[in-house]
Amino acid sequence: MNIRPLLDALDLQEDAAQALADDLRAQMDDLQTRLREAETHLEHLAITRKTVIGLADRLPAGPPDLPEHPDYPRILDAFNHAAGPLRAKDVCEALGHELLPKNVEGTRAKLKRLVKLGILTEADTGNFARKQ
Repeated sequence: MNIRPLLDALDLQEDAAQALADDLRAQMDDLQTRLREAETHLEHLAITRKTVIGLADRLPAGPPDLPEHPDYPRILDAFNHAAGPLRAKDVCEALGHELLPKNVEGTRAKLKRLVKLGILTEADTGNFARKQ
């Protein structure tokens, strides 16, 4: 019995298995390198987060967000151009609203909301000014 063809077939299978193993080892090395890089990046992000949290109390607070109504930016613009405190009627006129009681009261409510947000102050009753 001639076993040479059987041994040749085994050689082919061994070579294929060896090539596959070598390829998989190369992929594992590449994946291990990429994993180390990802873990290092995660460590850097954790350090950055810790640093930012540590510094957060030292950063100045930004202005609060204005309520979503088109009058609020216009109200603040009126105060930016005013020489002194304004009353609700003055702001109504600056906005171009008719001086009807409902408009004046609506504007007064907006001014009070800006006081609560810390953007305006109410020095005297009904007199509003930009917070310094």
